[in-house]
Amino acid sequence: MIRNICRDTFLLSRKALPATAEDLPTAFDLRDTLMAHAAGCVGMAANMIGENKRIIVIMANRLPLVMLNPEILSCSGKYETTEGCLSLDGVRKTVRYKQITVSWQDMNMRRQKRSFEGFPAQIIQHEIDHLNGILI
Repeated sequence: MIRNICRDTFLLSRKALPATAEDLPTAFDLRDTLMAHAAGCVGMAANMIGENKRIIVIMANRLPLVMLNPEILSCSGKYETTEGCLSLDGVRKTVRYKQITVSWQDMNMRRQKRSFEGFPAQIIQHEIDHLNGILI
């Protein structure tokens, strides 16, 4: 189901709670909502649809990749960039890393681990900031 985008900075600044199998409907809604905004959005966190759970979805090779409880294990190649967000007006300066290794649970609640670089790595870092209550 496509959900409304949350723009409430109070809700967006709260640290997200761990996701469980009971939160899979939220993961599906998040994926559907990202797909509905695919023309101008490449990633979303669950708090962007009003759910305070550790779930993100990014566009990876033109397909949505859902991550429950993502955690960055390592990063390298620090750089400064600017980013926009569906939930916030304007663009902001931030620091990101070119390469990251991430651990997460997939939609079957199985643990995954993978390295990302470039723009996908930047998207993941942005969405994990959302989960940590960091407004970029």
